[in-house]
Amino acid sequence: MASTGHKLALLLASFAAFALADTPSISHVRVPADSFEPVQIRHAYAGSTGMLLSWNTFSKLPAPPTVHYGFKSDFLPFVSSPKNAESVTYPTSLTFNNHVRLTNLFPNTKYFWRPAFANGSSIFSFTTSRESGDHTPFTTAVVVDLGLIGPDGLSTTVGKGAANPLAPGEINTIQSLQQHDAWDFLWHPGDIAYADYWLKEEVQGFLPNTSVADGFHVYESLLNQFYDEMTPITSQKPWMVGPGNHEANCDNGGTHGFDVTICVPGQTNFTGFRNHFRMPSSESGGLENFWFSFDHGMVHFVQFDTETDLGHGILGPDQPGGSEGNPGEDGGPFGLADQQINWLKNDLRNVDRKKTPWVIAAGHRPWYVSGEVCAECQEAFESILNQNSVDLVISGHVHVYERAAPIFNGTIDPNELNNPKFPWYITNGAAGHYDGLDTLNAVLSPFSRAAIDTDYGWSRLTFHNCTHLTHEFVRSSDGTVLDSATLFKDRKCKD
Repeated sequence: MASTGHKLALLLASFAAFALADTPSISHVRVPADSFEPVQIRHAYAGSTGMLLSWNTFSKLPAPPTVHYGFKSDFLPFVSSPKNAESVTYPTSLTFNNHVRLTNLFPNTKYFWRPAFANGSSIFSFTTSRESGDHTPFTTAVVVDLGLIGPDGLSTTVGKGAANPLAPGEINTIQSLQQHDAWDFLWHPGDIAYADYWLKEEVQGFLPNTSVADGFHVYESLLNQFYDEMTPITSQKPWMVGPGNHEANCDNGGTHGFDVTICVPGQTNFTGFRNHFRMPSSESGGLENFWFSFDHGMVHFVQFDTETDLGHGILGPDQPGGSEGNPGEDGGPFGLADQQINWLKNDLRNVDRKKTPWVIAAGHRPWYVSGEVCAECQEAFESILNQNSVDLVISGHVHVYERAAPIFNGTIDPNELNNPKFPWYITNGAAGHYDGLDTLNAVLSPFSRAAIDTDYGWSRLTFHNCTHLTHEFVRSSDGTVLDSATLFKDRKCKD
């Protein structure tokens, strides 16, 4: 591994000569013969009558991206407006990110679509969101800290000093989600792909060593491999995402004495994350993919950002001088002072609890876990979530599963899950990536009600009606439910 003496000029010189053939791991990235062929298909809700459709191409499209769509795969009479579209890329990217927003759709309806400039066999489908106020039961899946799986990521071997490989033939979380797919959408509140692990994997001898100057090639390879392996899921179900620290830049929060100064433009300040995804921020008054909300049936879902923009004069962990250090992750801020906090207060204040009696919030870093906590996140968000009667708060970041009791300011709700006043907290950062499990504290916190640090898994949320919500921790290897708990709220359901 080359030393930190490499200067930015060397990095940029290497970047200037970048080509697909130069990428050390390009053999693991699928590069289609037709550079307009759509890859990395993904969807996101945009209200109950809208949808965000995204795909990547290895060449820039000759016109603004559009799609043909309709109710049958062999009849696509509607064409999206180029005014509701964009194609974006960034330095170091292998591809162009194409985004189209569809409006005036029917809620809870299946549509088929084909990107313009794609061949006739490139037909995909999506189902729009359930209408706000629809109290039909449904299930959703949640993963946090899910990274590349395969020969360059989580596999049956690890490098020196790493642990937690898959057993030979073990089913991983991506496969498990496909096998147990009776859920409406996938929620992924941060740490997506773990492309910044290229440095850790090379230092540990898991990947062949490159120079620091060539590291951005490996980063892009890992990133695209992950998006490819998610496509069987994300081309069928919406993928709602939020920010985590591993989206911030290329250096994995500082590995082996390196820091963000080794990262070239395009692999800093959440650039890939901001380009690759489009979330319903414009529909909810949020900001990009960082904070937003959406309704789905009887639930109001809120994604907030624990990495930057904490408001109250508090530095986010990923901001320069934050708890990750200086320069640390060198990310953000992305909004004005207190913009996220004011948005969150307003968003929660205006929830119609008759239509959406359940309010579920997610932010990447936890503050109730038997491990490393985000004290500044707690200071920024906990009172707001409690004051607005949020039912459940989901986090990850710590690579374990732990279910806490309903709690506020360190006080456990005496009612536990039987009509508590305080929010319920669940941390599940056990979805899996290279070296992807942590160890819980030897003595669990008093609020802990279930804790697992030996299995990869994901969360399944089932909303039965306006009064009962069940959370399950599903072990990926065999689909076994290792922990299940049901929250009861005493309220009158809609007739």
